[in-house]
Amino acid sequence: MPDEWKQISDLYHAALKVPESERTAFLQTCIASDDVRREVASLLANERAGEHLLESPALEVAAGMMADSAPVLTIGQTLAHYQIKSQLGKGGMGEVYLAHDGKLGRDVAVKTLPPEFARDPERVARFNREAKLLASLNHPNIAAIYGLEEFGGTNFLVLELAEGQTLADRIKAGPIPIEESLKLALQITEALEAAHEKGIIHRDLKPANIRVTPEGKVKVLDFGLAKAFAGEAAEVNLSNSPTLSDIATQQGVILGTAAYMSPEQARGKSVDKRADIWAFGCILFEMLTGKAAFSGKDVTDILAAVIRSEPDFSKLPQNLHPKIIEALERCLEKEVKNRYGSISDARVDIQKALADPDGALVKPKALAEGRLKWKLVLPCVAVAIVLTAIIAGLTGWILKPAEPLQVMRFDCELPEGLQFRGPFPIAISPDGGRFVYSTSKGLYSRSIDELTAKPIAGAEGDALQPFFSPDGKWIAYISPGDKKLKKVAVDGGTSVPLCDYANTPSASWGADNAIVYSEFLKGIMRISANGGTPESIIRTPIGIPERPQILPDGRSVLYATSFGSSSPEKKIMIQSLKSGEPKELFPGISARYLPTGHIVYQHAGNNTLFAVPFDLKKQAVAGGHVSIVEGVGVRQYAISESGTLVYIPGTSTVDPGFRRTLMWVDREGNETALPAPPAYYQTPKISPDGKQVAMTLFTDGTLQIHILDLTSGAMNRLTFDKSSSFMPIWTPDGKRIIFTSNRDGIYSIYWKAADGTGDVQKLGSAPDRYLKPYSCSPDGKTLAIEESDFSFTNYDIGTLSMEGDHARRQLLHEEYVEGQPNISPDGKYVAYVSMESGRLEIYVRPFPEVSNGIWQIPADYGAFPLWSPDGRELFYLTPGAAMTVPVDTRSTFKAGTPRMLFEKTFVFGDSAGPSWDISSDGKRFLMIKQPVSMNPATAAVKGPRRINIVLNWLEELKQRVQAK
Repeated sequence: MPDEWKQISDLYHAALKVPESERTAFLQTCIASDDVRREVASLLANERAGEHLLESPALEVAAGMMADSAPVLTIGQTLAHYQIKSQLGKGGMGEVYLAHDGKLGRDVAVKTLPPEFARDPERVARFNREAKLLASLNHPNIAAIYGLEEFGGTNFLVLELAEGQTLADRIKAGPIPIEESLKLALQITEALEAAHEKGIIHRDLKPANIRVTPEGKVKVLDFGLAKAFAGEAAEVNLSNSPTLSDIATQQGVILGTAAYMSPEQARGKSVDKRADIWAFGCILFEMLTGKAAFSGKDVTDILAAVIRSEPDFSKLPQNLHPKIIEALERCLEKEVKNRYGSISDARVDIQKALADPDGALVKPKALAEGRLKWKLVLPCVAVAIVLTAIIAGLTGWILKPAEPLQVMRFDCELPEGLQFRGPFPIAISPDGGRFVYSTSKGLYSRSIDELTAKPIAGAEGDALQPFFSPDGKWIAYISPGDKKLKKVAVDGGTSVPLCDYANTPSASWGADNAIVYSEFLKGIMRISANGGTPESIIRTPIGIPERPQILPDGRSVLYATSFGSSSPEKKIMIQSLKSGEPKELFPGISARYLPTGHIVYQHAGNNTLFAVPFDLKKQAVAGGHVSIVEGVGVRQYAISESGTLVYIPGTSTVDPGFRRTLMWVDREGNETALPAPPAYYQTPKISPDGKQVAMTLFTDGTLQIHILDLTSGAMNRLTFDKSSSFMPIWTPDGKRIIFTSNRDGIYSIYWKAADGTGDVQKLGSAPDRYLKPYSCSPDGKTLAIEESDFSFTNYDIGTLSMEGDHARRQLLHEEYVEGQPNISPDGKYVAYVSMESGRLEIYVRPFPEVSNGIWQIPADYGAFPLWSPDGRELFYLTPGAAMTVPVDTRSTFKAGTPRMLFEKTFVFGDSAGPSWDISSDGKRFLMIKQPVSMNPATAAVKGPRRINIVLNWLEELKQRVQAK
């Protein structure tokens, strides 16, 4: 019996010793104790062991008394499938708890409702109707309502969990900087605008109901709950609490917090969306000043100030932009008819202030004149440099047309408090006049002829990998928070979503007004810059092409990829859109073709920019490779068609990929590091006895098989050929390692004794196929293999006999991708991936007679299936999460509903093969973890805060790198 129930049982037996006439009074005294009352509430709500205990008269009395008490939740208690983890807050509309949703595997906020709800069926029904309307709100700046539920007599709301601190807590530290205040205010207006369009009014907008995530994203909480709680009562008694009024007679009519009430609310009159506009004005005033717009000693004083007084506008920052002052005055008009009629009007005025070239502060005349003198007097600043360059260019054109333009260099610093963020953090307009870069606070833009950079309104917070439109008027970027490809006007405005994506490492905007981008598991996609449905133009479903560029001929694409190569070094590829045939050019990353007829590129972990002449018609290198610029951060450069180079200086010489770590991860997502130093680990495979791990390591310029002893931590190399060997799997008896190698010039399957003795022996090969081992049948007689052609766009599944002549047999051969076969522990089924539906999904067939049935695991997509050792579960990976689905293989195959095991950022998979394995007891997984700096969605790269700018750089390129 649980300890809690023992205490209740003891209470029951103690009550039996009390005379029956005094028993109720005795129980009332006992339950008056908060501890006992809390335990009774918890046990009743969860209905633990309730059938036999609640039969006792004593506990029936306790249950009756608890029904009249406010619901109290305990840490660890479970409401339905929501486990309470901690209390987040408490207010007039209930208590808020952090809870874990056991069904969907996510954390949520649970808000208990006041106990009078349970006693008023009409009110519960009204709240239900209102909650359904509120649940229809779907906006990134509004915390969503997931459901209204009742369990064990407790009514509660399930809400989106908003991370970060409240705006109230943020303001306690003092005024918020002006630009940050305005950007936060913009997000609040967008939330209000979305709700008002659906006829939903907040009615209780205040800093405590607004959270700001660590990324700077606003989440407005409790949207519309005031009306849902209160109903449609027209007037209230102002003598009651400013937050929850007239509980006894009005059943909890919500007024809102006094300092943010509109005058019409304070007078008890009916309100519309302009009450929210008033509250917004109060919040903006408080963000800018650190002080409430209306204050007093008590509620009466505050309400009097709201009705009769004006805010002290002298507290606002000096020289604040007149548009902001006007917006505050219009929001805080006491006469409703004189107030802004729509929150969108306030949004537009704030956007105009942010877009002002002089910023959100009006510069005094003397300061402006000083700034002008600064520009004219100091030749090292950007304006003087540009003027010099223009004069030099014009002089050269008029007097010496045959001579090249002068190459000029200068640099600029990031604004204070910012860091560059993500891969490909910088872009430059085609005319070279403006560059944009991604930071920890969003996208910033700077013209070459200006001294300062400005944030781009509409691209704040989660905005990565910017790139320009051909006319320079738009910036497209990746928004990892909501997984959208978006665009925004270069001067700022409302961002426009173009399409969804799963994982997009890079993109470019072509002259045909089409954007090409790489999509994880799909290849290279193309979409109109006006939006629409993306189309696949190059299929590379396993692997992630980098920085695709439609070349000027309009018929081919330049990109980089590691897929199909024998090392982690990526290859620069060119591929015809017509024939679909890929052509490998040379090793490298981050390649761009320039109008001069050159390809510039880098190598991973090398801070040098290289260039090579390239014949576009022949699609061939036309000269030698030359190192052209030193000290360029990896993937941190951009070049305009006009010849301006911008780059972030870099000094790192180690690719972060070489700092991967091996981790045990249990079924709850808890991590334990293995005794192995950071390295470029790939395709780990645990031995049948669970004591060793075979894996692929990048060694001396090639991939080689190593074996890690999990007891001693010793790492022993198994393969030593000058070619690559990778993708190891164990034979069922643990005596041999099977792997792929290209030691004979083609990718064939070999094996070698796991203890290192003896020679390597070939098991199977095909002159036109790339063969990789994936799993052995339990009897060790059959090997399931993945086959592909050397375009790496067509994948099939086959088998290789482990006996006799090692005959190879094809199992599945379709036009679409089929691969990653994994045989079940009983040898009766094979799980694999297929793109039959157009996306990568998990399927199961009988083995080896695959034509006798087929079952699809019901999931959006997945890869790298694993069977549990007992065969009762099937696991698979999605980007960022590990999934499980119960299965039954005893008669015919049956699969249950998939659920998430844990959500973590691990290596999803490599070109070599899967990046995880399961322990022999099925309790934990061996996974590969990337260094934090390789997760652009969460990490701001610390390092240089400077941008180097080179004008007319193409002139230098043409002189130093010439065709043969």
